[in-house]
Amino acid sequence: MIPADIREFDQIWLVDFEFKVDAGELPDPICLVAHELSSGRAIRVWQDELKRLNVPPYPITEQSLFVAYFSSAELGCHLALGWPMPAYVLDLYVEFRRLTNGLRTPSGNSLLGALAYFGIGGIGASEKEEMRSLVLRGGPWTESERNALIEYCQSDVVALKSLLPRMVTQIDFPRALLRGRYMKAIAKMEAAGVPIDLEALHKLRSRWPDIKERLISKIDQDYGIYERGTFKANRFEKWLTTKNIPWPRLESGRLALDDNTFREMAKSHPAISPIRELRYSLSQLRLEDLSVGSDARNRVLLSPFSARSGRNAPSTTKFIFGPAVWLRSLIRPPAGQGLAYVDWEQQEFGIAAALSGDTAMMEAYRSGDPYLEFAKQAGAVPPDATKKTHGAIRELFKSCALAVQYGMGEESLGRRLGKPRIEARELLAAHRRVYAKFWEWSDSAVRHAMTLNRLHTVFGWRIQLGAGSKINTRSLMNFPMQANGAELLRLACCLATERGIKICAPVHDAILIEAPIHCLEEEISRTQEAMREASHVILKGFELRTEAKIIAAPDRYMDARGATMWRTVWDSLADAESETTFDGSSVCKPHVHETAAQLVV
Repeated sequence: MIPADIREFDQIWLVDFEFKVDAGELPDPICLVAHELSSGRAIRVWQDELKRLNVPPYPITEQSLFVAYFSSAELGCHLALGWPMPAYVLDLYVEFRRLTNGLRTPSGNSLLGALAYFGIGGIGASEKEEMRSLVLRGGPWTESERNALIEYCQSDVVALKSLLPRMVTQIDFPRALLRGRYMKAIAKMEAAGVPIDLEALHKLRSRWPDIKERLISKIDQDYGIYERGTFKANRFEKWLTTKNIPWPRLESGRLALDDNTFREMAKSHPAISPIRELRYSLSQLRLEDLSVGSDARNRVLLSPFSARSGRNAPSTTKFIFGPAVWLRSLIRPPAGQGLAYVDWEQQEFGIAAALSGDTAMMEAYRSGDPYLEFAKQAGAVPPDATKKTHGAIRELFKSCALAVQYGMGEESLGRRLGKPRIEARELLAAHRRVYAKFWEWSDSAVRHAMTLNRLHTVFGWRIQLGAGSKINTRSLMNFPMQANGAELLRLACCLATERGIKICAPVHDAILIEAPIHCLEEEISRTQEAMREASHVILKGFELRTEAKIIAAPDRYMDARGATMWRTVWDSLADAESETTFDGSSVCKPHVHETAAQLVV
């Protein structure tokens, strides 16, 4: 039985580590300070002694509560030291995020920000920065530096001792312990990391300037948009006109050329994808930022609960799933290992159906193809229609269903479809007619938020509307699907990691796992069971389907959206290397293409 109140614990330990961590590597703990709240017992341990301990110097049983701020860091130190995890974790960062989600926090969400929010004094920002610099510098440290570091570590524990009483009455027990449970899963996933083809990455980094020049000539030859290496909006507009693709515009009348617009338009117009990948790769892709350790694992801070929906928000430049899609083909399992990308099918449609209790929507999901079933329910296709016979109409209804999930109106939907506004209006009207109960639930959720200034998930993650809030109706409509989707992922990751499944990374509505090839199928089955169980718990018995994509060594991960770009990049590299070697002599082009081909496999 999960404790329902903090008073049920015999001991409450406030814990903080100082540690050094290089990009892509595991943390190297430097010192530890822990205080027990009621007895006042204090523990201070320096690096050399830490590494001699096989277990933590404080109890981690079910009678004890482990309290920290952004606890995945402390729990990551547990893993680095080979220590077991605490039974129960209370993370004050997570609970501060929940308390203030959607509101202004003038000093941010750090420990200093939380202290300032509650009017509690703490270590000065300049002193904190000085201590961080000392940590990052690495050892050896003088005796005075060691004392300064452990005192700094203790100052954070003292801050926790002041912060906890101010927050405790507003903490949602026992669901706060479920969020703490997820931080344990986060620590395990961050430690695992994603396996990367380090040889290919080094090659891309060393020759990227040469590759970029050739990418433009190879990709733009079908578009005619670039001039002397520069993207030209007027040429792009001309190309859009020839292809009859409507494009969003700014108030000034100019084309909207931000990456979000390109990404959205590429979903309905696949011909946009190569240009979008090219623009991103030329202007924003920084290969040196990708965080890969000496053991060829991409490890990053997964930043749980950072998004308003409660989803993770890892760095878009450091995380392999953040930059251009084609770069994901650097993901490659080691010899003898396999990866599986396991994701929920039509997750948000299923969540909306289950939580709204709309039987027609649930029937559509259970059909296996909710978008085709939606078209049938709306009378747009005959009962015996298939994806093959009525694919074009299915795509229209799919776009409509997805648009509803994101709170998109008729103008935006029409633009995405490349159809007149009236056709988009008719599609949305069909959705309201067929799924009337869903719309009653969705409209009620928005009214609830606007009346009570808050909205919450099944497990209590909430968003609030404060003075000057910039949260719009569209975001409120989308919140139940996105935020409960985050709850699904969190519970599934908890169940899977606790059962010994190695998760390399959570990715929005999917989980990337790793296992020896001979037992990969079994691990996939166990992962799918964890994901099924999570949906059963959160969606009132309604279970979501999952599918798995297998990548077994020596194959590499390949996202269909980036496959063409990946091949083009390596063809460009082969061209660059065939023209000259490092000493300026020529190289046989077929031989270099053969090498590039090996990397593309």
